[in-house]
Amino acid sequence: QVQLVESGGGLVQAGGSLRLSCAGSGRTVRSHYMGWFRQAPGKEREFVSAITWSDFSTYYADSVKGRFTISGDSAKNTVYLQMNSLKPEDTAIYYCAADTYGNFRPTTSSGYNHWGQGTQVTVSS
Repeated sequence: QVQLVESGGGLVQAGGSLRLSCAGSGRTVRSHYMGWFRQAPGKEREFVSAITWSDFSTYYADSVKGRFTISGDSAKNTVYLQMNSLKPEDTAIYYCAADTYGNFRPTTSSGYNHWGQGTQVTVSS
C-alpha cells in the first residue's frame, strides 16, 4: 500500500505563491498517475490537477489553469503543485492522491485508491 503525506500548505496573501509537496512514505509501489484535489468548508471535494506517468500528460481544472503547475517524480511517487497568483477562492484543504490499480480516471476522485491526509491552504484578501 502507498502511504502519502502532503506538506507545504500555509497562510498567504492574495497574489502570493505556495508550493505543495506529496511523497510516498516507506516502501511504495509506483503509481499510474497522481493528482491533487481540494475541499473547502461546506463544499464537495473537487479536482484540481493530475499528471499521468505513462506519457506525462497533465490535467487542470478550469479554475486553476494558468496559475497552477503540477510536476513530480513517478519513481518516488512524489508530486508537486506550484500555486501562483493565489486567490481567496483557493482556500481549502488540499489532498494528494495516487492510483496503483489502473483505473485510468485521473480527473475524478473515484479514479484513485490512495489518499494523503491533506494540507491546509489559506489565502487572505
